[in-house]
Amino acid sequence: MKTRTVAVIYTAIFLSTSAHAGSLSDPVVEPEVIVAETEQSSEDVQGLLAALAVMTIVLGAAGAF
Repeated sequence: MKTRTVAVIYTAIFLSTSAHAGSLSDPVVEPEVIVAETEQSSEDVQGLLAALAVMTIVLGAAGAF
C-alpha cells in the first residue's frame, strides 16, 4: 500500500506539466475598426465649384489662358 501511494505520487509529479493557456507564441489581436464619415455636404461642393468658376472667368478675362 505504501509503495503504491509513493508510486502514484511520483507519477503525478513527473507527468504533470505547467499549466498555460494555448501556446507560448504572441497572441493575435484583431485591429480596431475605425469608421470615419466621408460624406461631404453638397453646399460645400457647390461653393467650391462656384469659386472655381469665378476664378476661371477672371483669369480668362485677364488673358491668362
